[in-house]
Amino acid sequence: MKIFRPLVLCAILPLALTVFAGDVAPQSTELRGDHLEMWSVGTETRAICTGSVTLTGTNLRILCDRLEIIAEGIGDKTATMPTLEKFKYLLATGHVRIVQGDREATCGRAEVLPRDDTVILTEDPVVIDHGSEPPFVTAGEKITMLRGERRVITEKPRFNGPGIKDLGFDKNKPVPDKAAPAPEAQK
Repeated sequence: MKIFRPLVLCAILPLALTVFAGDVAPQSTELRGDHLEMWSVGTETRAICTGSVTLTGTNLRILCDRLEIIAEGIGDKTATMPTLEKFKYLLATGHVRIVQGDREATCGRAEVLPRDDTVILTEDPVVIDHGSEPPFVTAGEKITMLRGERRVITEKPRFNGPGIKDLGFDKNKPVPDKAAPAPEAQK
């Protein structure tokens, strides 16, 4: 496995990671994989990393088979690699696993949309929140996570989590003789 640390890529990825990181102080970013290709098209710089990809940064770790990155460039547009300004899009595919704090997600495809503060998981997505005992597990057809809200929107959800206390009646308590009086009709 090779390590890729191109200067331009190091400029992109911290911006990408802010979609996940919240208020955590920025840390250095490292991208590992078997192959990396980068190129510029107009004002955009694109990168595709394949083969056992691991992206580690501020409060985030992404593992996948393929990672596509798109960022906007500024400065000399004719330069081979313009100075990067804004992360635009990240697409992780193939055996995706995302770990952030006490939350872990797995799926076949994860789209990061930083301008919308959104991460969209598809292809058998599962999100595990280890913040409770037992952990709360959310699965479904499509899971959308919203940055900074600890909010998850799930299509066709399946949930597993901590038990709910018994909301039934106390069998040792006597049953009242009369039903509670009905409220008076409002005039």
